[in-house]
Amino acid sequence: MNIGGLFAILDDVAATLDDVAVMSKVAAKKTAGILGDDLAVNAQMSSNFASDRELPVLWAIAKGSFVNKLIILPVAFLLSAFAPWMIVPILIVGALYLSYEGAEKIAEYIHSLLHKDAPKEPHGGVEDATEQEKIKKAITTDFILSVEIIVLALGTVSKEPLLTQIIVTSFIALLATVGVYGLVALLVRMDDFGIHLVNKAQDSGNKQMEKTGLLLISSMPKMIKALTVIGVVAMLLVAGGIMTHNVEVLHHIGFLNNMLGEIFIGGVLGFGVIALLKFKSLFKKQKSSQQAK
Repeated sequence: MNIGGLFAILDDVAATLDDVAVMSKVAAKKTAGILGDDLAVNAQMSSNFASDRELPVLWAIAKGSFVNKLIILPVAFLLSAFAPWMIVPILIVGALYLSYEGAEKIAEYIHSLLHKDAPKEPHGGVEDATEQEKIKKAITTDFILSVEIIVLALGTVSKEPLLTQIIVTSFIALLATVGVYGLVALLVRMDDFGIHLVNKAQDSGNKQMEKTGLLLISSMPKMIKALTVIGVVAMLLVAGGIMTHNVEVLHHIGFLNNMLGEIFIGGVLGFGVIALLKFKSLFKKQKSSQQAK
């Protein structure tokens, strides 16, 4: 290969890298909202464990998230190339699942308020699930959010060359796993870091360090409660956003095309799914009792 040919190849590589850098910034801006929702949802779902199990559980969920991306990325590229019409139905199914998850948590909270003084009985909620069940549920939720993130990132580079599409979308997918779960790990271990600071301050007599440590410790429960609320709202918001952007009828209803409208749509969908599942369960029980007679 002559020198001119080598420089031409290097020039093409440099141009591709420039395109990747620019489009990665664009894709990151487009997906920033969903990445924020992903952080809130996963922080909330990863915090319902004993202190000594938080990091091992988070690592298990992060590995599941990485596997999710390995499954979704090639499928997304194939669908984008050969069956783009399938993307919207897949997103809508994901929206129904996310809205159900959010509405179920609201229903559990209302149930706990109405039966505050009653003895607790297993009712199939996240509190009654085993650790493995909780991990599986978190990975399933991550899968739905990952589909939305990857499809949105792919949409921002759909007119770019295939290599640019692959690199940019894969970068956003990696950011959604490493960045999100890295931040979640910091959040759920904030109290441990606070205890470390307090112990160190007591040895050194540093009052400011001690105050900082105590602030971190006292803030942790409030942060988890806040993330629980944010996580539920985020699931409804993402679900409602998918529906309003992909269902033509909803898209043209002006007052629904904002944050509150999307949360409203997500809630209505979620409680609709719950009602449908309850009706199906009652129908099965009635049918079984009739067959027993």
